[in-house]
Amino acid sequence: MVAALASIPLVWLFVRVGGASTDRVAELLVRERTVTLAVNSAVLVACVSAGCLVLGLVTATLLARVRLPRPGLWWVLAALPLAVPSYLLSFAVLAISPTAQGLGPLVLVLVLACTPYVTLPAAAALRTADTGPEDAARTLGRGALAAYCRVTLPQALPAALAGTLLAALYTLSDFGAPAMLRYESFTWAVRAAYEGSIDRTAAAVTALVLAALTLLLVVAERVARRRFTRARATTAVRRVPPVRLGRAGTALAVGGLSVVAAVTLLGPPAALIARIVRAGGVDVDWARLVSAAWSTLMLSGAAALLAVALAVPVGVLAARYRGRTVSAVESLSYLGQGLPGVVVGLSLVFFSLAVLPGLYQTAVVLVFAYAVLFLPKAIGATRSAVERVPPEVEEVSRTLGRSARATWWAVTARQAWPGVATGGLLVMVTAMKELPATLMLRPTGVDTLATLLWGRTAVASYGAAAPAALALLVVACVPAALLVRAGTSREERS
Repeated sequence: MVAALASIPLVWLFVRVGGASTDRVAELLVRERTVTLAVNSAVLVACVSAGCLVLGLVTATLLARVRLPRPGLWWVLAALPLAVPSYLLSFAVLAISPTAQGLGPLVLVLVLACTPYVTLPAAAALRTADTGPEDAARTLGRGALAAYCRVTLPQALPAALAGTLLAALYTLSDFGAPAMLRYESFTWAVRAAYEGSIDRTAAAVTALVLAALTLLLVVAERVARRRFTRARATTAVRRVPPVRLGRAGTALAVGGLSVVAAVTLLGPPAALIARIVRAGGVDVDWARLVSAAWSTLMLSGAAALLAVALAVPVGVLAARYRGRTVSAVESLSYLGQGLPGVVVGLSLVFFSLAVLPGLYQTAVVLVFAYAVLFLPKAIGATRSAVERVPPEVEEVSRTLGRSARATWWAVTARQAWPGVATGGLLVMVTAMKELPATLMLRPTGVDTLATLLWGRTAVASYGAAAPAALALLVVACVPAALLVRAGTSREERS
């Protein structure tokens, strides 16, 4: 059922391509532009994935294993970049260097925007990791850093790889940053083909190639994950308190986290405020801004609930069972993240008009689009959370007379819910800044902060866009604070 719902955009692409001649499709597949777009996208994904994995694991280690002043603050600052649209970060780069364009600046922007996908699940896994083997490695003569990297860090790699997959899929599907920084990727080409031509076949074929790349990413992540999933949780887990680095080490760690947070969170608003000052001020439509903020919270919250509801069965199956059927269901559920929002939006316009015309341009279709687009975030977090629950505990519960359903609610769900909530946070924050599908599917007369922000920046009215940008960051503090509170409560219970 979940896989079928997530496959609606892909089915629409096959219907569109199936209506074209075979010669036309073959010509589009082998043309030089398609090869160039594939190479450009592959290089971009590889660079962003490597950067996110390295920076995410370093940040997760500092959050989970190092004693920092005001630890809750750093968790908030680590989560908030998810609320910053990539095109807003791109604008900050262009404000500093108007000639910046190409692969380098784009990789910088997307690494800053996507690193939290790796940091949050990896830090959650490190918090619950068994440090007993690390102590054993120390007694055998390994240094503290070597023991941590060889023994403890691999326990967080499945969660980190799941987050890296999300970063790679976001990179494949992003439109705003590549368009502003002039880097030809698949999504830019698809959007240009849909907007600039009556013939949609070229865009559909390009999107199908993009879906194939998405499947390759999912398969590669699964192969890598299986290498490290063997080190699962046990019933005897030993944890050590966060280490103290001393004044110099703590200052270096805080300084590094502060630089990343300042560049990501303060750079875009500072650039926009500079535009306001340069323009001599701007009039704010407070009623419209408050209405857009409320719509953003309601729509993204509903999308998070729906995505979690759809993700739980898939995540549990992927965590507890192996087989071709389970792999196929999980892979199909990831397709929405790799497709451009414009493709998902158009497919749902077609589907709603053909099957449920009464739902066209209603919040129901828009929330469903968010759920399809960001379902992988909820699935990855759910799967990692369930994998961390020892199967032995479930078996003990069954031997004590509980049914499978009672065991799930009393044991598995009770221990896995913080990770599941993390997935809901990722969906909610990402839905807040989603743009192409929102522009196509939003109900008439309804604005979100993302559409309000894009409407101003699209006409180069950057000063007028500043209030919406600042409001988006403030609204994003709500789910980030909920995540930090859940993580702190779990740590106190432990």
